[in-house]
This record gives sequence, C-alpha cells and structure tokens, in this order.
Amino acid sequence: MAFEGLSERLQNTISKIRGKGKVNEADVKEMMREVRLALLEADVNFKVVKDFVKRVSERAVGQEVMKSLTPGQQVIKVVQDELTQLMGGEQSQIATAKRPPTVIMMVGLQGAGKTTTSGKLANLLRKKHNRQPMLVAADIYRPAAIKQLETLGKQLNMPVFSLGDQVSPVEIARQAIEKAKEEHCDYVLIDTAGRLHIDEDLMDELKQVKEVASPDEIFLVVDAMTGQDAVNVAQSFNEQLGLTGAILTKLDGDTRGGAALSIRAVTGTPVKFAGLGEKLDAIEPFHPERMASRILGMGDVLTLIEKAQANVDADKAKELEQKMRTMSFTFDDFLEQLGQVKSMGPLDELLGMFPGAGKMKGLKNVQVDEKQISHVEAIIRSMTKTEKEKPEIINAGRRKRIAKGSGTTVPEVNRLLKQFEDMKKMMKQMTNMTKGKKKGPMKFPFM
Repeated sequence: MAFEGLSERLQNTISKIRGKGKVNEADVKEMMREVRLALLEADVNFKVVKDFVKRVSERAVGQEVMKSLTPGQQVIKVVQDELTQLMGGEQSQIATAKRPPTVIMMVGLQGAGKTTTSGKLANLLRKKHNRQPMLVAADIYRPAAIKQLETLGKQLNMPVFSLGDQVSPVEIARQAIEKAKEEHCDYVLIDTAGRLHIDEDLMDELKQVKEVASPDEIFLVVDAMTGQDAVNVAQSFNEQLGLTGAILTKLDGDTRGGAALSIRAVTGTPVKFAGLGEKLDAIEPFHPERMASRILGMGDVLTLIEKAQANVDADKAKELEQKMRTMSFTFDDFLEQLGQVKSMGPLDELLGMFPGAGKMKGLKNVQVDEKQISHVEAIIRSMTKTEKEKPEIINAGRRKRIAKGSGTTVPEVNRLLKQFEDMKKMMKQMTNMTKGKKKGPMKFPFM
C-alpha cells in the first residue's frame, strides 16, 4: 500500500487526540512532534515538513477548533485539509488541445519507467476518455527502448511511430505529429530519452524536441522510491523545461513516499497520475484529497466505487442479486465474481480503501495471498458442471478427484465447500430478513 509506513505512524498519532473532549496547546504540540517525525521518516523534504507543521499548529490552536464541541476531531480535520493542500489541493486534469492532437512529452531519468508509463497513460486515455492515442519512440539511445514501446503497442493494439535509432529525436517528433494528424489521433505521447543523471546534452535535446513539438503537457516520470533525489530531479527538469505535471511510478511498492508529498510544494508541479503496479491498466489519476484520506486511515470509497463501475458488469450484478435472492447461486457464479473482483486490482490495495481498514480486526497488516485465490479457481474449474450446480453431491471420492485435478489437497477442497455452504446460509438469512420472515440480529457464519 502507498505510504504504508507514514500512514501507520500518522494514524497512531491522531488516534491519541481523536476522542479528546478538550484539547490544549500542549496536546497539539505533542501531536505535531510525532507528525514531524513521521513525515521526516517518510523522506518528505525538511522545509516542506517545517512549513506543514507550522500551518497545522496555527490552525489547530485557533478559536474555531478549541471552542468546538469535538476539538479532537477538528484537529484531525485540520491535518487532513493541510495534507490535501500539500499534495496539490484538487486533482489536476490532463490538458486537451483546441486542435488535435494533444502532444505529451514524457521526460525523466533512465529507469524511472517512462516507456511503460507512456503505454499505461495511452491505455488510460483510450479506455477512460475514449481517445485515440499514438505512441512515439523517440528514445534512440537506450538499447531495446524502441522495441519495448513497439511491444507495448502490439499488446494494446495501438499505433507506435518509429523511425529507428539513426534519426534524431527532434525529427522523429516532428514527423510523428504530422502522422498523427493524418491518422486523426487525439493524443501523441513522445517517449523521450533519459540518462542515469541530468546532463547538458540531455537537456539540450529535450529543449529542441519541445521547440518542435510544442507540447501541451510535459510530464516528469518519477520513481517514488528515489526519495529526496526525486525532488532534486523535479526541480532541475522544471527549471529547464517548464513541467506541467508529474507521474509517480512504483507508488504501490515498499516506499516511504515522501517524494509525492514534496514535489508539488517544492516545484509547484502537480502530481497528475500514479502508477500502482506492473499491469498496463495499473495507473490512476492522482487525487490529493483521496490520498490524504487513505493516509489517515479514512478510506477511499470514491476510488473503490469508480473501480467497481469500470470493472463490474451492471447487468451481471443484477442477475447475481436475483440468484442470491432465489438461492440459485452456484460455483460458476462464484468463479465469475472472483474474476470481476480481481480485475479491480490487487486485493490488499482494495482493502486499504475501506475506511478504518487498518484498524479492523484481522485486516491490519493483511497480506492477501493471490496464490490462494488461484487455488480456489483451480478447485472450482476441476468440478463437473453438475458438481458446480449441486455441491452437496461431492462425496469423498469426488473430493479426491477434484484435489488431484486442481493440484491442491483434499483439506483445501473441504474448506472451500464449507465456506461456500456457510456463504449460502448467510445469503438465506439476509433474504429472509428482507422479506420480514426473521427478526432479531443476523448471525454471520464467518464471524
């Protein structure tokens, strides 16, 4: 989960003040000491931390907070507001040119993930915004960079413009834009070269590409795991190219995440997108208010809903609801639901979007084993059609056959059958309650 270490520290800190009926300056001072340490440990720029603590302290000891009925909660609200502002306040939208195509330059150091991120962003533009993007291979120096982008283009069934590695990036950009106009492409994403460090030759070339392409957006692709160096890189690129936004990669990894909290404050450049995995759909718009809510353990229900709307078939959901009501829910239905949930993203990431998930019994520091889900799918696929519809007929002999066919064990098959039966009982209880046949508290078999 993004900002896991910072999130845990901040949640532990604010929990001490949350329920206080009275809050004095000493309480706020103690809290801000812990917040300061948490931010510094997360690799947030020390000047940014100093300004953040000062702003929160001034607001937290103000009359509006101290005289409120719930001062503890008001202090937390102040922290959330300032954390949101620190990351940019509101979501920054991607630009759209008045006359297509909209040109985007992807810049950054070598190894930050520019090429893959270019493919991810193009995929997002097509799926979410119904655009027709073109990828441009302008990194002629890194071995296999052009081939990598062409492979991504094939995977996405998307046009990739390339003139090989013997033509200058400036000429490639110029011809690519002309080609995009001929092909009626809405967006042109230019994958430029990177270096292991910033040098004069790199910047001169990028400036020439910028002059020819007149980009509507210049996105700096930053590896979130690089810590303070990410801020220094952002400053250098911004001073010489005039960045319009940043894209953070590897935000799902074991990272302290301070770069995300520092880039906007230090450079004024908004973070517009975040990469959250290896798959080509693992990128999402960066919402400062939602990320602040996640960090403070308040969940991110809006993103969860958006993921569900994008990946769950509404008609199938209604059909499933009807099956649950009529008790005709089968293992085939269960398998289909597993597939739809998996398409929404890593399960531990989804759990982290539920408000208070970090405090829920059994969910704190949860590690969702994706292999276990694969085992469940294999068990179900090893059943016959009749067994999926009528699991009660699965006797000892059938269980051994299913275990052997799925590469699992009989206890694993027994466990799944028991859980499925418990789930159906729970559905029956819920159905009875909605029909008014049962009164009193409902008992859940899993608890």
